[in-house]
Amino acid sequence: MSDGNQIIIPPTFIALFVEPGRSKPSATREQIYERYDLCEDLANLLTEQASNKLWELGITEADVLERIHQGLGDVDIGLSVAEAQWVILRLAEILGWQEMYPPSQGEVSQKP
Repeated sequence: MSDGNQIIIPPTFIALFVEPGRSKPSATREQIYERYDLCEDLANLLTEQASNKLWELGITEADVLERIHQGLGDVDIGLSVAEAQWVILRLAEILGWQEMYPPSQGEVSQKP
């Protein structure tokens, strides 16, 4: 990642790399950027699938998000649990469904 990079990584994503009791991330800027890029791309790629599932299955937005979240855990794409939760929260934000999918306790609680 160059110093000229224009992408601003949300604090909620950076927080995934800050261990409790610490103030600095446990990963480099480059590593955090790479993980953010992957997670942001994944959230955007899942928007069409989520919209289609909502229409096809006739279920609630929260149910669609929960099913996709479970699917992220079922496939080996290299996401941490926290990253998968962030992807779902970001997906909900992109679709305007964030009110439908509050995170459970102990998970990321801020909007990305």
